[in-house]
Amino acid sequence: MAIKKSKHFFEEDFVEKIGEVSDEKYKPLPPNKELKFIGKKIPRYDGYNKVNGKAVYTFDINLPNMVYGKILRSNIPHAKIKSIDISKAKNIDGVLEILTFENTQEYNWYGNTSKLFDQHLRYEGDEIACVCATSQKIAEEAVKKIIVSFAKLPFEVDAEKSLKSENLKIHEAGNISREKPDEYSRGNIDAGFEQSEVILEDTFTTQIAIHNPTEVHCSVVNWEGEKLKIWDSTQGIFEVRNSIAKSLGLKEENVQVIKEYMGGGFGSKLEAGKYTLMASLLAKKLKRPVKIVLDRKEMNLAVGNRPDSKQTLKVGVKKDGTILALSHHSIANVGAYPSGGGCSWPARSMYQIPNVKTVDYSIFTNTGRGRAFRAPGHVQGTFALDSILDDVAEKIVMDPLEFRIKNYAEKDQVWGASYTSKKLREAYKIGAEKIGWKDRNKIPGKVEGYLKTGIGMASQIWWGGGGPPAHANMKISKDGIVNVYSGTQDIGTGTYTFISQIAAEILEIPLEKIKVHLGNTDYPFGPSSGGSTTAPSISPAVRDAAEKMKRKLFSAASALTNISEDRLDYSEGVFSSENKNLINIDEIAKQVDDEMLFTKGSREENVEGLIAQTFGAQFAKVEVDILTGNVKVKKIVAAHDTGRILNRQTLENQYHGGIMQGLGFALTEERIMDSDYGKMLNPNMHDYKIPTMLDAPDEIEIIIVTEMDELANNMGVKGIGEPAIIPTAAAIANAVYNAIGVRIKSLPITPDKILNALYKN
Repeated sequence: MAIKKSKHFFEEDFVEKIGEVSDEKYKPLPPNKELKFIGKKIPRYDGYNKVNGKAVYTFDINLPNMVYGKILRSNIPHAKIKSIDISKAKNIDGVLEILTFENTQEYNWYGNTSKLFDQHLRYEGDEIACVCATSQKIAEEAVKKIIVSFAKLPFEVDAEKSLKSENLKIHEAGNISREKPDEYSRGNIDAGFEQSEVILEDTFTTQIAIHNPTEVHCSVVNWEGEKLKIWDSTQGIFEVRNSIAKSLGLKEENVQVIKEYMGGGFGSKLEAGKYTLMASLLAKKLKRPVKIVLDRKEMNLAVGNRPDSKQTLKVGVKKDGTILALSHHSIANVGAYPSGGGCSWPARSMYQIPNVKTVDYSIFTNTGRGRAFRAPGHVQGTFALDSILDDVAEKIVMDPLEFRIKNYAEKDQVWGASYTSKKLREAYKIGAEKIGWKDRNKIPGKVEGYLKTGIGMASQIWWGGGGPPAHANMKISKDGIVNVYSGTQDIGTGTYTFISQIAAEILEIPLEKIKVHLGNTDYPFGPSSGGSTTAPSISPAVRDAAEKMKRKLFSAASALTNISEDRLDYSEGVFSSENKNLINIDEIAKQVDDEMLFTKGSREENVEGLIAQTFGAQFAKVEVDILTGNVKVKKIVAAHDTGRILNRQTLENQYHGGIMQGLGFALTEERIMDSDYGKMLNPNMHDYKIPTMLDAPDEIEIIIVTEMDELANNMGVKGIGEPAIIPTAAAIANAVYNAIGVRIKSLPITPDKILNALYKN
């Protein structure tokens, strides 16, 4: 083991950490077809408990003597609180405590741009007070009795208007998040356009989308003496622990965070929520456990969203299809508090382009705050980039797929580093075959009848290589069960399952002999689960622990049989010598102190000078009814380079989920704001249109073109969560264009937009 500084991309930015890494060098595992468990369609480790109701989610935690919190939120978009009268609420039978800015210490929030309870309210949903009562119903009734006097302020819900406004200041430093745009350039953009023979410029827009995971945000908090115990529905138990400990001035080891099961997050649960700190303060004051559960309206207003975008792209090419220059300018609405709305990474990195300039503005408005949402920036950016590239290809009379291959990037375009692997050409080839690319409309829109079919495609790039620190411990108990402990999370993506597969594979024992323990800060550190980094970070640590355990078992078997290790053979959990079985793992476990059968596994360093990224392409076939404007997605082919498959079944689950989420972004999902009153009009599951099974494509075909990425890590694994969603909307949009011959430049592609575009055309 060694202590190293490492750096890898996580959700919206690079993270740099110092931690222990494994210095073991393992041979790459064989291809999956030669393995017994890894890569196979093995049912979920936790599937049975989830189906029969035994799986305990944070929402299910109920402690003796527990009380309930409910947050009063602003119902206006911008104001300062003049006064709060809590007397009527406080007098309700069962109300125990009410927190407001008047009786609560100041706690900085959102990077010191706000407080836990801030007198300055900046959006519909900002926290005003928190009531604690003996029942949820009493707390909800008491919230309605709080009287708040406001000094209303001017507001703005539109990013462009907020950027131009001279009178509205949402924060003292102005309305640009981080006070300036994010800019990037390489080469000479002006010279690139001067040398171009064809130039195309256009503007595309995307909408704000809400995460809406199945399980709502919630915390249950209890003080045990001076130690704080938190059950939280979170994607990062250590992030919550450190954040709450810092706010309360506690040592981190005095805060324990637990999350055994979770009903999704998609990025909205990557940080501690205000409700967790409120519950901690109330529990301390009342000396009773406190539970705070957000409702679906709060989920839509106050826990994040995918920022919208207005993107203007300009592309300069030679007539042979070589791209010489690309500029990208975007404005994003990130809501009332700092968040990243940039969407230019695909433009910077997807294709080989010598001259590039990007400018991303993230703008404050009086709306709910943006937050990392499954492949932040890439979903929006890929829609605009792949749309205009199709238009450029048409202008120079070139097949769109051939155009992309013409500008294929062999190296990373931002840093110039080599990739650990890149098999995008293979993805293009097989994806085109499976969708029937050669049968697409050669002239877009030239289809007889009112039902018009079309085929489109789009490319994907995302990091997904993970990195250290990430740890997993292994311990064999007296009954021969192999226990794996890691402080990472299973957010519904199959972490329990692939950990059990790796341990069983390396130790050559049945899956039933593996017990996986996750989601507890008392376990060794695991990184937050986001950005497609969990599997490529944790799976190598599990292999490290298992390989070390195997060596220990050799040593123990030698000691117990008095036969030297070099004369021992091992297979299927049994040690033998000269074809005679001697002792198995169960017998070893019974005869040695279980503290001896304990190993620590860690993720190794990433290979210096190389960059691990994921690639892929999705192809869509759609049918557009030009009488109604309705779009039916008939088929999606997803061909991706994401390294070794750990579990074919959970991989397909991930891709199906990502594609459905991308389909919703393409066709139906949208936060709708009332610009006159600054209020969200559809903060519920009825009016916010998440696609259902009736909207699912008739067929989804998943193809992984790589066997493994040997240079990415000792398991050859890369992440799949983000790649699954990135190109879907762009592929559908290009397919719609191929069907009707009219470009829809604004998501979601709703029937009214199609009918209006056809009418104008």
